[in-house]
Amino acid sequence: MAKKLSLNIVIPVYNEEKELLACIRTLCRFAGEYLSDFDWVITIADNASTDSTLSIGRDIARKDKSVRVIHLDQKGRGRAVKFAWDSLSTDFVAYMDVDLSTDLKHLPALVGSLVRGYDIAIGTRNARGSRVYGRSILRTVTSKGYILLIKLFFWVHFSDAQCGFKATTRHMAERLVPRVIDNEWFFDSELLILAEKLGYRIYEEPVTWIDNPGSTVRVMKTAMGDLRGLWRLFWTRPWIRKDYGS
Repeated sequence: MAKKLSLNIVIPVYNEEKELLACIRTLCRFAGEYLSDFDWVITIADNASTDSTLSIGRDIARKDKSVRVIHLDQKGRGRAVKFAWDSLSTDFVAYMDVDLSTDLKHLPALVGSLVRGYDIAIGTRNARGSRVYGRSILRTVTSKGYILLIKLFFWVHFSDAQCGFKATTRHMAERLVPRVIDNEWFFDSELLILAEKLGYRIYEEPVTWIDNPGSTVRVMKTAMGDLRGLWRLFWTRPWIRKDYGS
């Protein structure tokens, strides 16, 4: 019998004591049923939570061998994802938001695209076939305006930079992720811009996405961080260096 390909699914969390247990239970049930072709593990990546998130995560991990938990003393979703992806040598790595806004039914297709030869796979809310429910006008306008800005300044083709539903190969994680400077919310955008500029193959999965009204994301603060990141990349253009990405 051939050895199964391994997959590390990361859930970055900050003060998510109310949602963490339900999220992990749902994800474990789904992975057990629909990802049986993979040797999968779920990593809870706690980044400086001040509530009981870490203790809840550790309790879950003690009771379920398919779940592990790591802790970082500093905040930042990008920082948590980087550290968690690097903490375990699996064939593929993925991450998703703890609120499971993206329907898990898309996860097998996301990971399956990597098996077929893609380097990175993303969920998109802006492609034909995507379904988005409950998103406010403000978040809709800022999201679509942001991806338009990326396309205008960088001439890239991916349709959604911010959907918290992504997976990559181990090669991609080792070669490109360490070159991503941002450790906050711009991490996703920077990773995708660099990936496309360097010729990596990006797969897009149109997803069903339901807004979580209890999300802790602060739209304007996140938007300002994204704009600063875009400005930095626009002027530094690291992908044009001959030694970059080698």
